[in-house]
Amino acid sequence: MSTDSPTSEPLSQDLVFDILSNTRRRMVLYYLREHGGPASVQEIAEQIAALENDVPPEELSRQQRKRVYVSLYQTHLPKLENAGIIAYDDSDGQVTLTERAMDIDSYLTPTTEETYPWQLHYLGLAIVGGLLFVLSSLGVPVIAAIPMLALGVVLMLAFGVSAAIQYYQHSQRKRALPAELRESEDR
Repeated sequence: MSTDSPTSEPLSQDLVFDILSNTRRRMVLYYLREHGGPASVQEIAEQIAALENDVPPEELSRQQRKRVYVSLYQTHLPKLENAGIIAYDDSDGQVTLTERAMDIDSYLTPTTEETYPWQLHYLGLAIVGGLLFVLSSLGVPVIAAIPMLALGVVLMLAFGVSAAIQYYQHSQRKRALPAELRESEDR
């Protein structure tokens, strides 16, 4: 694949739409963003084949892997590289997103959906917990009757349960594919 790309000029809307018109190209971009670093063509092909066939990567047939690998190597990766959205290193076979990949983000479904304001939740727990400890230390009748150890345990449980719920919600959101990848009829 070529090493020179027209990265100085902005991506035209037509080029962005052409790039995003194919599910496999969208999947490449999605995988590289989720992976967070360089990935081999083989690794990308395996993940895309697994998504397309709705099976874990280890259950893919050789033919399923090869079909995706060939289309990526011959068609989709060169198109992404020529647009300057990815960089491909022939020597080690690694594919990396470039800074230019951010130019197409405005055309994709936002990944940041409105979620519960966990930072305010934790701040509220800290304020309530701190207030309860202060009131208990000052000897406020109802609150002072509760042992400090019990207040500490309840507060720690509240933080622990909150963190577990937040982690569960985060893992559910992360598992969900973006809308762009759910319809795969243009392979």
